[in-house]
Amino acid sequence: MDRIAWQMLAEERILAAQALQAAKYWSSAYYVAGYAVEFGLKSCILVHLAANPKVIFENKKYSVECWSHTIIDLLKMAGLHTVMKADVSANVILAQNWSTVIKWAPESRYEQKAQAEADELIKAIIDTPNGVMPWIRIRW
Repeated sequence: MDRIAWQMLAEERILAAQALQAAKYWSSAYYVAGYAVEFGLKSCILVHLAANPKVIFENKKYSVECWSHTIIDLLKMAGLHTVMKADVSANVILAQNWSTVIKWAPESRYEQKAQAEADELIKAIIDTPNGVMPWIRIRW
């Protein structure tokens, strides 16, 4: 998949999460919302690879590791972990939003989530200008 495909999937997952939220399917909204961030970061990984193609030769497992679902791992693979840490140090709201988003994991599909949890995650992702997706969009 290319960057645009990942971006389109990320945007679609945000809309799907909001539709599930509006329908009061809290667990599903929470689960789907996290994939928007994952897919956005995968687009960022492709930006990083375009600027640093030798990375795939320096780490034999890099391409396999790109299929991670762990937000922190994806940030590192995209070369954005240090940038994120600096940005959250300078912005309390962004820091709170990243703190919420980093807790997401695909295993949440097996968990019941309350409205407050779904609302908090979706807000942390879409908040303008301090949400995680606006932060990602600048870099994808």
